[in-house]
Amino acid sequence: MKSTGTKDIASFFIRKPKTAAAAAEGEAAAAAKAELPAGAASSPNDNAAQAAQPAAAPGSAAKRKPEEAAPAAAAAGEGAAGAGKKLKRLRKAGADDAAPAAALAAAGDLEDAEEGAAAAVGTAPAPAPAAPAAAASPPKRAHSRSMSPPSASKSDKGKAAARGGGKGKKAAAAAVMDSEGELEVEDGDDDTASSGSELEDEGPSPSRATPSSASKSAQKKRAKPAAKKAGAAGKVDGVGAESIRMAAEHNAFDPSSLVKWEADKPVPFGLLADTFEGISETTKRLERTNILINSFRAVIASTPEDLLPMVYLCTNRVAPAHSGIELGIGDAILIKALAQTTGRKEASIKTDYASSGDLGLVAYASRGTQKTMFPPPPLTLRGVFKAFKDIASTSGDKSQDRKKAQIVKLLASAKGQEAGYVMRALQGKLRIGLGEETVLAALAHAVVLQRDGAQGTNEALAGRLERAAQIVKQVYSECPSYDEMVPALLAYPIEEVPQHVHFKPGVPVKPMLAKPTTGVGEVLDKFTDQEFTCEYKYDGERAQIHVLPGGVVKIYSRNSEDNTTKYPDIARLIPRQLKEGITSVVLDAEAVAFDREAGKVLPFQILSTRARKDVVFENIKVQVCTFVFDCLSINGRTLLREPLTARREAMYSALEVSPGHLEFATAKTSRDIEELNRFLDESVEAGTEGLIVKTVADYYEPSKRSSHWLKLKKDYLEGVGDTFDLVPIGAWYGKGKRTGVFGSYLLAAYDQEGEEYQTISKIGTGFSDEILTQLAEQMQGYVIPEPKRYYRYGETLIPDVWFDTKVVWEVKCADLSISPVHKAAVGLVDPAKGISIRFPRLVRVRDDKGPEDATSAEQVADMYRAQAVLQQKGGGGGSDQ
Repeated sequence: MKSTGTKDIASFFIRKPKTAAAAAEGEAAAAAKAELPAGAASSPNDNAAQAAQPAAAPGSAAKRKPEEAAPAAAAAGEGAAGAGKKLKRLRKAGADDAAPAAALAAAGDLEDAEEGAAAAVGTAPAPAPAAPAAAASPPKRAHSRSMSPPSASKSDKGKAAARGGGKGKKAAAAAVMDSEGELEVEDGDDDTASSGSELEDEGPSPSRATPSSASKSAQKKRAKPAAKKAGAAGKVDGVGAESIRMAAEHNAFDPSSLVKWEADKPVPFGLLADTFEGISETTKRLERTNILINSFRAVIASTPEDLLPMVYLCTNRVAPAHSGIELGIGDAILIKALAQTTGRKEASIKTDYASSGDLGLVAYASRGTQKTMFPPPPLTLRGVFKAFKDIASTSGDKSQDRKKAQIVKLLASAKGQEAGYVMRALQGKLRIGLGEETVLAALAHAVVLQRDGAQGTNEALAGRLERAAQIVKQVYSECPSYDEMVPALLAYPIEEVPQHVHFKPGVPVKPMLAKPTTGVGEVLDKFTDQEFTCEYKYDGERAQIHVLPGGVVKIYSRNSEDNTTKYPDIARLIPRQLKEGITSVVLDAEAVAFDREAGKVLPFQILSTRARKDVVFENIKVQVCTFVFDCLSINGRTLLREPLTARREAMYSALEVSPGHLEFATAKTSRDIEELNRFLDESVEAGTEGLIVKTVADYYEPSKRSSHWLKLKKDYLEGVGDTFDLVPIGAWYGKGKRTGVFGSYLLAAYDQEGEEYQTISKIGTGFSDEILTQLAEQMQGYVIPEPKRYYRYGETLIPDVWFDTKVVWEVKCADLSISPVHKAAVGLVDPAKGISIRFPRLVRVRDDKGPEDATSAEQVADMYRAQAVLQQKGGGGGSDQ
């Protein structure tokens, strides 16, 4: 099949109107919004002039009745019934908040409408004169994740007819057509959904398998968690009815309909850019997942060797986390490359960047201002991936110049929105709300659907899809390397993949985690019929230590990052402490700051002063002791499926202790409540956080917060049970003596299912002046102009500034309460209200955790329920109403 270019591929992601009415009506509506005749704003100069109109214009435009624009619409060939919807869409895109409506319409929606009308009647609008570089400035957009600013033009996008005249690249599931072919756009809230039944004769879309009822059903499940149990009876052969319906939709989808390039030829990068655009335009998890499933299927069907680059690019990485090869190019290089590619001045680009907060939008708006005699070849998935990997690996003399040269080549070849996503990816900030859990699930489903999706009943397929997702997630938790997993998924039946991709020394396994408890009594209740043991819970940094044959040592963080150069002392010590006959071993341990003269552990704050990498052994000032508590592999034999008793025996048999340098975690086995309470007191006196209680007969469960491990912290007995790891997403400026810094911060938990950050508290007390200054200096670099679409917060809780999700803070609190303002765990405990924490206090910054490792909505709900049980026993309640 002959390639038709990325803009044709993109059209398959967009719903199209059945008539020319929507396009012409869009022009009329935008004209009404801007107080101009239809078609008047066809040039950038006219747009700029209109943008300069007095601010009173938006108000009068908003009051104008749609029928008043009918003459203008008639001149364009259609009526103006869609004008009101156009104004509604503009408001929902943030026009009323971000800029005067006239300026927004002049910036691009009139132009889009004109193009749509012309395309619909079979004519093309006259080419607009080239805009000066200054005109490329992207407007601010509220809640923007999409790449397309309102100022996009036909010459750059070439999709007006496919879009329906000015709609923008909304994902298919985010738009519906009425019976007259009129374009309607959702409010964007999770309770509204689109209908795909009226669009069956339109071009295929990656989101075609995402009917509205799926999202509605998912929201109902989240809003009423108690209904999940009742709904279990409605399952067929153990598979939910919703899963069965989705399986039928998947079976009906033809991935070849998306393939507009020759078989076995490189996949155009435009496919991925359009996929990202579709994902960015919806907040619904099922829609995001299905868009990605369909795109993966298209790649598998045509060019399976491009699946690995696509998966990596979806995760914004070019190599496994433990490889140390990362994107995250500095803004200075990117701005220089963009200036060289477009002919714009760096100062102008910086101004636009400061205004929009998104270098991707700046790149998108800046494209096409400099022409070349011989157009460069189009971008491909594998080409972009290779270039990214080369850029990330480039070092040494003049490395910055070499990186810039490669970036310039990418930008010169980019078309339309591709430049924006290239820029965002190089920054390490895709900003579309696509989490790795979604990528893994979509990958599993796509592989199964392409291999044997049509076999058997829809019920059987739904069951296979669920099992496939579980297998892929488990495999990835044991061997987090797409380099190994993706080829295996393509080569073997998915049930056989664990035989070929599994845990092995040299590749970090995702760590097992513990659940919080509120007292020894709760531990005894949960482990009534199980044997368990207790260990000190050390306040340090998780360290997974791999000793490979030949004595090579690798040390990994809980996020699978290579920390070997941070702990050269540990790397030097461990091989010396191996007992005779031990050639390789993988240990789970905690690196803790340690005072060897006093023989005691030190607080985490001391450890945090050690440099994060490239520590010189001779210059080490913060001494550490490594406390080992588990053994995951010995002499090449994996122990993940062995009980804790066997793993401990292997640990003891592998190492010789060295007091103050290498020790085993202090442990005790008992069921006597008084003895356990004494052991807890001893752990606190020893400078640890408390105890970890573990069942001795259970396996190691990678990447899982397991009920077989419980943490018991002295500070939280008969209370909340644990600290919270929260993400600051906003702040308010300080007053009085706090003038000049942020006085309080807005904190959020992470909802893994919805892939959104939900507010849980404001924090503004307990800070020293020094800490406030340090935090302000750090957070100032993460300021963004608007909240992301995947931030969930109350309308009455708007901070002075918003932050990108970059850091994690550990926070203590007094208790939890139901909140009408905050959104953490909304729908999990109360159908409409969230949960907040009261009297929060900052404990520390968690450098070892990423934003997606923050306390989850499910964990928040679990801790609230545990607290409620205690309050029922002892009286009291919990609500901040």
